[in-house]
Amino acid sequence: MGLGRTHAVALSGVEGQLVEVEAHMAQGLPAMTMSGLPDAACSRAPNRVRAAAEDCGVPIPQRRWTINLTPAWLPKAGSGFDVGIAVAQLAANDVLPARVVESVVHIGELGLDGAVRPVAGVLPMVAAAAAAGMRTVVVPTANVAEAALVPNISVYGVASLRELIDFHLAARVGIIPTAARHVRAQSSAGPLPDMADVVGQPEARAALEVAAAGRHHMLMVGAPGAGKTMLAERLPGLLPALEQSEALEVTAVHSVLGVLDTADSLVSHAPFVAPHHGASMAAVIGGGSARVRPGAVSRAHRGVLFLDETPEFRRDVLDGLRQPLESGEVVIARAERQTRLPARFQLVAAANPCPCGRGIGKGAHCHCTPLARRTYFGKLSGPLLDRIDVRVSLFPVNRLALSGPPGEPTLEVAQRVLSARERQRERWSGTPWTVNAEVPGSVLRGEWRLPRAVTAPLEAAMDRGELTLRGHDRCLRVAWTVADLAGAERPGREHLGQALALRSSSEVAA
Repeated sequence: MGLGRTHAVALSGVEGQLVEVEAHMAQGLPAMTMSGLPDAACSRAPNRVRAAAEDCGVPIPQRRWTINLTPAWLPKAGSGFDVGIAVAQLAANDVLPARVVESVVHIGELGLDGAVRPVAGVLPMVAAAAAAGMRTVVVPTANVAEAALVPNISVYGVASLRELIDFHLAARVGIIPTAARHVRAQSSAGPLPDMADVVGQPEARAALEVAAAGRHHMLMVGAPGAGKTMLAERLPGLLPALEQSEALEVTAVHSVLGVLDTADSLVSHAPFVAPHHGASMAAVIGGGSARVRPGAVSRAHRGVLFLDETPEFRRDVLDGLRQPLESGEVVIARAERQTRLPARFQLVAAANPCPCGRGIGKGAHCHCTPLARRTYFGKLSGPLLDRIDVRVSLFPVNRLALSGPPGEPTLEVAQRVLSARERQRERWSGTPWTVNAEVPGSVLRGEWRLPRAVTAPLEAAMDRGELTLRGHDRCLRVAWTVADLAGAERPGREHLGQALALRSSSEVAA
């Protein structure tokens, strides 16, 4: 009898794909069939649509309905297809103009009273619609500000199904309301902790500056109360603000997770994520059975992932970090598909020297057995430690440090970090890399090879078995960062020595 079409968007991880929603009404016994791999929430959409339409005065006829979500092989999850299904059914019933709604993307959940409710993940959905060539999208009113962050697409917000019907009926006669204005990035971060609050620990402060300048992974080992957590929390304040494209990537992940602080602002500063040591593999790395969701490593994309009490994390969770530390993404494999999640984060791990926490510093009173110490750090596998560039030991703060002058504030240190980042950006312009930590070792050992007299300490360490080839390359990256902070054109022997010292200055053996 009638066929209606419109569009919606399906999410796979943090990537969206345009979906065509078809509704066919035929004679026969009243029935409702859905195809296209809907999950439980999506398959119940016709029930919500029927109640919402009846409440708005446009009841869905009791006919034989077939709802198809194309492409049929792509799993459809969530209630964000409700509005698209309702529009397709109303178009098949000639309530809405079929030609008008065909070129519009509809996103939103329907309440039984006809209200259009917000959904998570609107930003990547709208971005996918724009990338697919769509020019108009209708979203819940509560999601308009978030959707307006995407350029080159007209965004309209509706609060109810009745309002949506009036919108399309007005569009048929050429009356179209003003679309939401596209907004640029706005800072959504409040005041950040200051480095001046950290008492003492000059070596750890210098190591943190090096890690920030080159985006190197870092391990801190020290007694409880030495300042490991304070230093880690101040790392985001040393990092430069995110660029527009990076901010969109980060905000898309937060949108999917439903953790955006404000709907009208991009996440323009490096996020800081600190999962509990009891977190599961799915919570840290990402995963799920019916719907793959990003984990803490993806939430920390372009920011800092802080693991406090690292040896207390499960061994499989820690080893699961090895792939994203190298590739900058997580690949979740399922029988029918693979989902890729962004995870280019900076790892900061913190640990006590032993289970009791008193096994470091002058006058330490540790009662842990050698077996207990080995078991405690046994969860930190060699391959994982080999991927950590900067390692530093923190000793307990004494009263002399309390009476000493305060350390440099974050603003001064961040300025040096920014200058070092600009040198790296200029050096690696025209390449896929922007910071030293991303540069492959083959490039540093090839085109940018340092003189043999400079790299002799690294080669000697490899001969003694103290460094792997990966460790050798990571020391080179740190040396370039140390040279950038010092304003040198190329690393010298002293910079290589400092890089090697930063790699071997913690209580944990590599």
